Amino acid sequence: MHTSAHPRIFLIGMMGSGKSFWCKQLSKKLACSGYDLDYLVEMNEKKSIADIFSSDGETYFRNAESKMLKWVTENQSFVLATGGGTPCFHDNMKWMNKHGITIWIDEAINILIERLKPEKTHRPLIKNLTDDELNDFLSKKLEERKPYYSLCKIHLQGNEINLKSILQLLNA
Repeated sequence: MHTSAHPRIFLIGMMGSGKSFWCKQLSKKLACSGYDLDYLVEMNEKKSIADIFSSDGETYFRNAESKMLKWVTENQSFVLATGGGTPCFHDNMKWMNKHGITIWIDEAINILIERLKPEKTHRPLIKNLTDDELNDFLSKKLEERKPYYSLCKIHLQGNEINLKSILQLLNA
């Protein structure tokens, strides 16, 4: 799975798994553009993801997200942090695998909960959940999304999630 001079890397995984963080780290290290798909959708739609969900609904958001995903791929090389649900709609996972390297950043549910607790208000799918409900929600979502996530080219879990191991796998 050797990367060309123009890598196209799609980071997938649950909300709170660190996709945006690793996008910044990898794009810096690989000297290429780094994008956050949610941010691109917000800029294009001129409103927050929360506002899109409340005013236009999830279906509208998923369509906008899929369009933006395909727009980004017009770039030669990039690292893209996708939304947690991105791989599950519009054959996006198949499309990402065809156009680049998909990396599943698979953090444990308890880590996701700790990371997400302080930022629930910014995340429309979890903003009204208690911590117990958050655990149930994330566990259920992960089970729903696993069939899509498991189609990734690289799967990293726990201690494997670090810059050194990601770069080694990209150059394998």
